Amino acid sequence: MSKTIHPTAVIEKGADIAPTASIGPYCIVGPNVKIGDNVTLKGHVVVDGHTTIGAGTIVYPFASLGTAPQDLKYAGEPSLLLIGKKNTIREHVTMNPGTSGGAMKTIVGDNCLFMMSSHVAHDCVIGNNVIMANNATLGGHVTVGDFAVLGGLAGVHQFVRIGEHAVIGGMSGVESDVIPYGRVKGERAFLAGLNLIGLERRGFSKDQVKIIQKAVNQLFGDIGTMEERITEVASDFANDDAVQNIIKFAREKTRFPLCHPPR
Repeated sequence: MSKTIHPTAVIEKGADIAPTASIGPYCIVGPNVKIGDNVTLKGHVVVDGHTTIGAGTIVYPFASLGTAPQDLKYAGEPSLLLIGKKNTIREHVTMNPGTSGGAMKTIVGDNCLFMMSSHVAHDCVIGNNVIMANNATLGGHVTVGDFAVLGGLAGVHQFVRIGEHAVIGGMSGVESDVIPYGRVKGERAFLAGLNLIGLERRGFSKDQVKIIQKAVNQLFGDIGTMEERITEVASDFANDDAVQNIIKFAREKTRFPLCHPPR
């Protein structure tokens, strides 16, 4: 496959487009954009700012990538949007670069699916194999772990962390950190258990899931403080890698508490 650029596309001087990329009709590519091998911009796609799109990524019509963040403090700093390999970015998706108030970059991993009208705000860090369903929205500075799934119309508050293998129910408002392997739902999201379907799909055995469930029940129990329970669970499940991932996540909390089960 050789590079194809539709005659109606606008490619600004300085754009770095791989020889095997395909740029469809009416696309606009800014001067500081880098587009990797076998990337396809279907048509009517805008890619601007200091944006890099990794090899094999497909971008569908009317997506907007790398335009200025929706942050009133943004002053035009040359921040980055770094999109990994083999992502599928569907219609009307928006992704913004970082800001000086964050890490100056927004990072998207590999093999992710961003369904129609989902939004990745400034300074977010998205892992690999993440799925964001239609109209799912991330506020600024959100981190999302590998294999996490966000349901349609879910909204995640800025600075919240979503752990690996977690699932967010559709139309949920997430205001607290979601532990790895967790399942949250609700208008104001609460922890509703484990992402059992996701864990099964990822090859976790029933015995492994039972151990994780036992640890989570202990972590969110009624005895002692959260800090005491974190210490106890870390000790009781010292040889279980999945539980230790949860403990590491819990100990790294900064702005927000962990999302809890309903009391």
